[in-house]
Amino acid sequence: MNNEKLSNRLKIVGDFVPQNSRLLDVGSDHAYLPINLQKNGKISYAIAGEVVDGPYQSAVANVKSQGLSDKIDVRLANGLEAFTEEDNIDTITIAGMGGSLISQILDAGKEKLHSIDNLVLQPNNSERNLRIWLQENGFTIVDEVILEENEKIYEVIFSKHGESNLNETQIEFGPFLNQEKSQVFKKKWTREFEKQNKILKNLRENSQDSHRVKEIEAKIQFIEENL
Repeated sequence: MNNEKLSNRLKIVGDFVPQNSRLLDVGSDHAYLPINLQKNGKISYAIAGEVVDGPYQSAVANVKSQGLSDKIDVRLANGLEAFTEEDNIDTITIAGMGGSLISQILDAGKEKLHSIDNLVLQPNNSERNLRIWLQENGFTIVDEVILEENEKIYEVIFSKHGESNLNETQIEFGPFLNQEKSQVFKKKWTREFEKQNKILKNLRENSQDSHRVKEIEAKIQFIEENL
């Protein structure tokens, strides 16, 4: 894949998109991802969806400048409202948003998801919430990647239709990421461990909320057991 204009996190999102997909990229921004995938023969068609006019106009200009207006349709729409059944979309990518927002976008359009084979999701936070939503709405996680870029740590989740029964550890840490326990994974959760210890120290010094103290103590122990 030509990585021109793609960050490492978007490259990984693109790598999860199956060959010859018909793609909806939600919050496509400059349409870099669908342009890259189309130029490299990875997808047959794409909709670049944007809810804000500025990024929409930017995406339109970029697609036009690449001569791809017949292969990438840029639409001003909110979330999954960007596609209809006639578009025959089979893959959705949503990257660069919070996990709770991604869950809300999917939930708002979930009646359309029966025709979608693949969800490739890159939450910036609240990965736990997103895993819970996927499990509760008939999707199973088939792969995950964790990476660090520009001193930030990102997770990419690849999901398909299927029954799922994740336990609490898998929901919190990721069923595949927790198995692999890569150096980036350990770095993320060591940071979180240290953050929670600082919160606990502050609570013990300045708060009478014993329930909150016990809650943070339990979270610290949970992280420590899985590192």
